[in-house]
Amino acid sequence: MTKKIVPVIMAGGKGTRLWPLSRASAPKQFIQFIGDRTLFQDTLERVSDPAIYEAPIVLTNEEFRFLVAEQARELGCSLKAILLEPVGRNTAPAVAAAARLVSDLHGPDVVMHVLGSDYEIVAGQAYFDSVKKAQQTAELGKLVTFGIEPSEPATGYGYIEGGDSLPTGARTVQRFIEKPPLDRAKDMVATGGFYWNSGMFMLKVSSLMSEMRNYAPEVMRAAEDAVEKAARDLDFIRLDAQAFAKAPNISIDYAIMEKTTNAAVVPSPFKWSDLGSWDAVWKAGNRDEQGNVATSNTTLLNSRNSLVMTHGVHLAVQGMEDVAVIASEDAVYVGHLQESQSVGDIVKLLASLPKTAKLTETHPTSYRPWGGYTSIFNGDRFQVKRIFVTPGKKLSLQKHHHRSEHWIVVKGTAEVTIGENVQMLRENESVYIPLGEVHRLANPGKIMLELIEVQTGSYLGEDDIIRIVDEFGRN
Repeated sequence: MTKKIVPVIMAGGKGTRLWPLSRASAPKQFIQFIGDRTLFQDTLERVSDPAIYEAPIVLTNEEFRFLVAEQARELGCSLKAILLEPVGRNTAPAVAAAARLVSDLHGPDVVMHVLGSDYEIVAGQAYFDSVKKAQQTAELGKLVTFGIEPSEPATGYGYIEGGDSLPTGARTVQRFIEKPPLDRAKDMVATGGFYWNSGMFMLKVSSLMSEMRNYAPEVMRAAEDAVEKAARDLDFIRLDAQAFAKAPNISIDYAIMEKTTNAAVVPSPFKWSDLGSWDAVWKAGNRDEQGNVATSNTTLLNSRNSLVMTHGVHLAVQGMEDVAVIASEDAVYVGHLQESQSVGDIVKLLASLPKTAKLTETHPTSYRPWGGYTSIFNGDRFQVKRIFVTPGKKLSLQKHHHRSEHWIVVKGTAEVTIGENVQMLRENESVYIPLGEVHRLANPGKIMLELIEVQTGSYLGEDDIIRIVDEFGRN
């Protein structure tokens, strides 16, 4: 049995509170906000010390599986497993399934660290001191949560009231408190002993499974059945859909943490934010002398206390104060920072209109097991994409009924199959694939292959693909 902690990273959540960068198909954990890594990659980095942690297990869903694999590959991080949820059932069934898998892989008495992948955390000495306290407390059989010492009377978080002190430096849990009104939050912060509920846990597998069987037996039965009947697919473990669907839709807080008498909280003084709004992103960022947080490719003049971010066009902002200006490749959001908690209202409006619904659902960049593509421009009977292929990977041997394609290599070397002919294309070389012709693209090189694809035809949907041979098992 390993003495190290087994990290279990939850990466399946969807959300649009940080629209337009975050979409239903590309939520905030996979998006770069400030810095050159995503929140999911930051989470992987926090559990990368082999002296403390085993290789991580990631819980996600079918839609995000290639995002998880690609972003781990970019960091050079080896994952123990990618566990795919066939249907969303909240955190209790997901954690129960992970516990059963961890028990199978490492034994029932190991400690697992359950982390969300969409937090902003400063992982300094205070963070790892808290991890150590939580591990020691979990080894005593306690179900441990991390309680963040509040820096302000925030109303967007749940709270935990600490009870008696434990020898490890943790405290028993007196009670959990739902998101409070402002006056109640002020009272709790002034009184002391109340902590923000971080949604992170440290749990001995045997203790967790025992409490699950006591307080949420239907959750545990469904999760174990789903793991026992799971199927392996490439690097993924697919939970059995029929078994997992029987699990109640319930959070781990409601299922066991608020019921058990065995809960503990580690008071944690490190910086933490769930980045649930653009205002939170601004607070977490590095502000200049005028109080602005801005990414590269931006110009600000006579503006104060604002958040300016772009993943596409250059943004020039003049004479503004307390605003968020956010540009993705295909949409721009402008609003007051103090109103950013209600960005969901405009997302709902966009989603209700046929012309704009897609802006809330899909991101211009999509990932595939071989790499991915970014949509650059869509026109009448044509579209332009940037295709990127990971070294050593190849697309399926395929054909299209309704479109022809032009490929221009801009980086790397492409191996192109058209019918019976195989040719090599280098930078600045191009090729034409006629409608209906069997073809394939591969990257035989050592660097990322990038090319521009121009599609022309009567129908340009992604479902106009007839796969003849596919090494990833897709139809």
